[in-house]
Amino acid sequence: MPASTAHPDDPHYLLRSGWLRAAVLGANDGIVSVASLIVGVAAAGSSSDAIAIAGLAALTAGAMSMAAGEYVSVSSQSDTERADIAREREALAATPEAELEELAAIYRERGLSAETARLVAAELTAKDALGAHVRDELGLSEAHAARPLQAAFVSAATFSAAAAVPLLAALAAPAGSVIPVVLIVTLVALAVLGALGARAGAAPLLRATLRVVFWGAFAMAVTAGVGLLFGVSV
Repeated sequence: MPASTAHPDDPHYLLRSGWLRAAVLGANDGIVSVASLIVGVAAAGSSSDAIAIAGLAALTAGAMSMAAGEYVSVSSQSDTERADIAREREALAATPEAELEELAAIYRERGLSAETARLVAAELTAKDALGAHVRDELGLSEAHAARPLQAAFVSAATFSAAAAVPLLAALAAPAGSVIPVVLIVTLVALAVLGALGARAGAAPLLRATLRVVFWGAFAMAVTAGVGLLFGVSV
């Protein structure tokens, strides 16, 4: 259960970092990768059918890849966290006094006097020794715990939704206008994504938006250049 807060009407945005990171990563990758592929294929002179098939394939493969990648990477993080917690549990059983001193030393380094640090460490150890060490020694908390399934689902869902934007733009674009239409729609979508991500995380709006738009535009420019240079679908 998340810890209580003195200002429930104004929650800490850091509590959103787990799912927000996965959401922004999935959405940004969906927009940029599919839009870049479509622009590259269109720049190579491919037909409308080829562009549509390439975009749909990129959306499907990308969503599955994002889900698998997030699940595997976050699962690895979760495995590491569990291993560290298991080592702390063993240490508490084998050398409780040494672990108590270690906890007190952590509090002394944070500014408490030796007497107060020892008292705090003793009281927290009496209540929940493992929880105190996990939180204050390992720096782990429920809010930041690795959640593989959540990360996989959020990434795949946001990738698919975002990737559909440039794909639909390509399908709706008049013949011969695929590249400019996709570019404009994608840049607008990236700007919206940057603004939403900044707002959700209470970050500076302009800087976050410009960052997302710049790197997305750069990726599409490189891909379009490859398509023009080699005249083949990429």
